[in-house]
Amino acid sequence: MHFFFGFILAVAFLPSFAAAQVPPGTETPAGAASEPIHLRPDAGGVVPPEQIRQLLQSAEAKDLENDKRQRDYTYIERVERHKLDGNGKVKKTETSTSEVLEIYGEPVVRMTGRDDKPLSADEDKKEDDKIQKIIDKRKNESEADRRRRLEREEKAREEDRRFVLEIADAFSFRLLGSESIDGRDAWVLEADPRPDYEPKHRDARILRKFRSRVWIDKTDAQWVKLDITAIDTVAIGFLLARIHKGTHFVIDMTRVNDEVWLPKRVQLHFDARVALFKSYNENVEQTYRNYKKFRTDSKMTVVGEPW
Repeated sequence: MHFFFGFILAVAFLPSFAAAQVPPGTETPAGAASEPIHLRPDAGGVVPPEQIRQLLQSAEAKDLENDKRQRDYTYIERVERHKLDGNGKVKKTETSTSEVLEIYGEPVVRMTGRDDKPLSADEDKKEDDKIQKIIDKRKNESEADRRRRLEREEKAREEDRRFVLEIADAFSFRLLGSESIDGRDAWVLEADPRPDYEPKHRDARILRKFRSRVWIDKTDAQWVKLDITAIDTVAIGFLLARIHKGTHFVIDMTRVNDEVWLPKRVQLHFDARVALFKSYNENVEQTYRNYKKFRTDSKMTVVGEPW
């Protein structure tokens, strides 16, 4: 998932950071220096769309690079879910802990604990069996099936790229200044939907329903924090799901092993109704830690400290 779109979809029940295969020619060699970002807003602080479009293209390229390098890592994901009643009070808390692995270039989640306790022996075996089925499926995949799968993935990536470039036209970006995040300078931009915006991409109609603030690392041209709020009800599909006004989420990234930016934390206040029957009113926090680099000799090497 890339830039805004992936995380807007996260609100619509897709909170994943699945790695995508990088098309040939888009990779940046490890350690390669990036050109610093130079934003030149007008007298009112508004950054021209041309500069935003260039910035988004750079950020999208960085996302592709991060996706590729994320395949070299395993990590621990912890999800803490607070279910709220009609008055906004917590009525139930659930947690789950999982290890995220890369199998045949595909991220796979293996649950290791529930409510901060290890799984039972039977639950643990079910997780092992699930992983083995995925391994067997990929190991026995025919060349034709593999080619079709990669073609579908590339088509999805192309749709993402088209969507990202439309963001420059859908929002009015205002430069608020700069902040230091984890000791690195970042531009802070505020994005408000343009009232006269006419979407071109089929999914871009939802953009007018969000207001956001984004922090972009000046040196790496990499977004490092994203704060998005729904300012109106968002319909997903034909009456299948509705995300209510006030849904809000914040995503933080972190630089790992001085080579890649990976998720650190996702905080989400989620208010939605699915299929007009089931309601969700929750506060969710996902944290990512213990990034370990997977070596070809099957050994794991810790390259980052837990936070």
